[in-house]
Amino acid sequence: MADEGLRVVMVASEAVPFAKAGGLGDMVGALADALARLGHDVRVVLPRYYGIEPGRLRKVGAPLGVPLDGGEEWCAVYEGRTPGAGVPVYLLDHEGLYGRDGIYGTRSEPEFRDNLRRFALLCRGALQLAKALDWVPHIVHAHDWPGALAPVYLNTVERFGAFAATGSVLSIHNLGYQGVFDKAHYPAAGLPWQLFHGAGFEFFDRVNLLQAGLRAADVLTTVSPTYAAEIQTPAFGHRMDGLLRHRRSDLYGVLNGMDYAEWNPANDAYLAATYTDRAFKRGKARNKAALQEAFGLPVDPAVPLYGMVSRLVDQKGFGALCGPAHGSLAWMCANFDLQFAILGTGEAWCERELTSLAGRYPNLGVHIGFDERLAHLVQAGSDFFLMPSAYEPCGLAQMYALRYGTLPIVRRTGGLADTVVNYDQATGDGTGFLFDSLTPAAIYDTVGWSLWAWHNRPHHLDAMRKRGMKVRFSWADAAERYGEIYQGAIDRRLGRGPRT
Repeated sequence: MADEGLRVVMVASEAVPFAKAGGLGDMVGALADALARLGHDVRVVLPRYYGIEPGRLRKVGAPLGVPLDGGEEWCAVYEGRTPGAGVPVYLLDHEGLYGRDGIYGTRSEPEFRDNLRRFALLCRGALQLAKALDWVPHIVHAHDWPGALAPVYLNTVERFGAFAATGSVLSIHNLGYQGVFDKAHYPAAGLPWQLFHGAGFEFFDRVNLLQAGLRAADVLTTVSPTYAAEIQTPAFGHRMDGLLRHRRSDLYGVLNGMDYAEWNPANDAYLAATYTDRAFKRGKARNKAALQEAFGLPVDPAVPLYGMVSRLVDQKGFGALCGPAHGSLAWMCANFDLQFAILGTGEAWCERELTSLAGRYPNLGVHIGFDERLAHLVQAGSDFFLMPSAYEPCGLAQMYALRYGTLPIVRRTGGLADTVVNYDQATGDGTGFLFDSLTPAAIYDTVGWSLWAWHNRPHHLDAMRKRGMKVRFSWADAAERYGEIYQGAIDRRLGRGPRT
């Protein structure tokens, strides 16, 4: 079966270029393309949100009836294609549930109150669509809590018939988000109440969609090997660590790849100058000057520039970095001869604090919001890239930094630990700087260490930049591994009864 290619349906809330709120959208689109290039028949199902224009899509078949909540919801179905391998992407069109701004919520309403129903329709609708297309997948690959009901439906309402031999994989992109709702919303899933406990939905008398999916799926994956180990511990498990330890033989960490076509300093149209790993000094210098100008910093090639492109939230380490009265950013700006360029948007307290600090320190430039050109320029123009995450399932920004010859300074966690090799000041080996404890002092000391290397070991830094630019995190390798995991999920499905 594997030699002929597998039929795989991905059930997701995001997929580039149609919808994206974070790394999940990048992963779904890129992995689907990589799997298709290996010969698998891959389809993606996601909602048609308000922002996805139907004019560039093709309407498919008759309206689709989706059993839900004791009745039936009806969706139009549109089809698009990924721009890489041309993977079919089916978008379920339901004006009442998806015809609004935002994927999960808006700035004024961070989480839509009917999200359980919205993503129940996605998961049940994906299975109904497969039947309508007369295309039964070998694998249902569900992503994060919005897709977690798909393996539950396979084990309950679809346990017999067309999907009896269909295996399921649930990928955890960020265990911190689990789809937890008041249990009054449970009937929207269209499942009997006995399954509230029996299928693992109950979570402190509330509904937890991810927990139910973690119990139901044949195989579990996450986006880096280190994160797979971390989430089995109380420190990173978000109350799921016991369940994940129980399922540890079914849990795999597969490192995400990155898009080397979009993120390539040799032909990046957003840059002031392009460059390669064979000749990068002049190009990086021109981009550094452009970045300093863009962020209102003094243009000075001799001052090391530290960049950040991030969501401004505590998970990304901003509590330790700029928490009022204790963050390390003010110390570094006051005590070190360096510059910071920070791009991002996030929690209101963090935006206010960074804006206030930028007004006090002339060596700190802050841009609140997101700008694609500036994001590329930060990666190319910075000397170092700071990423002090509390936890990081995989991370892409540190991969981009390596590609652009910008040395990452990261906490040793999740995918950061799997992608950055710590500097050895005796030999010059490594690709970046790592630290363990997420404290203001640890960030301060590690930035200080990088400053020491800047002034005392510049030849080490040049060698590290060249080394980092040559590292590759391949989606083709990830797709090969997922093909093996899919086959394992099918074998488990065929070798046992459904998990309920």
